[in-house]
Amino acid sequence: MPATHDDANLVMQIARWSVELGLPDALRFVLDDEFDPEEVSAGDSPVQKVLAFGEFVGTFVNQGVLPRDLVMHLWWMEGFWKRVAPAAQRQRDHFGEPRLWENFDKLVTGAS
Repeated sequence: MPATHDDANLVMQIARWSVELGLPDALRFVLDDEFDPEEVSAGDSPVQKVLAFGEFVGTFVNQGVLPRDLVMHLWWMEGFWKRVAPAAQRQRDHFGEPRLWENFDKLVTGAS
């Protein structure tokens, strides 16, 4: 299904929010060649920002508010998740809560 004008408006609001969140700087950190997914924590500010962004957008997709195809065309969610997933999993294990970051995970993996 093609994206609607409402989808575009929501995406633009998310894009503005991502800048306010500091996502561009967080992504520069997370996507840097020196970044080691096995050494960072979900509590590290850049990682936390990427996780929060992915969870927020993933929730919209998983609840049917935004089309998955549109989101996946706009952002490299698979790559973002791959970089922060180990930290997310460690946090899940630490708290014994498999639902942490579940919407980001489902967005990327397509799991239900």
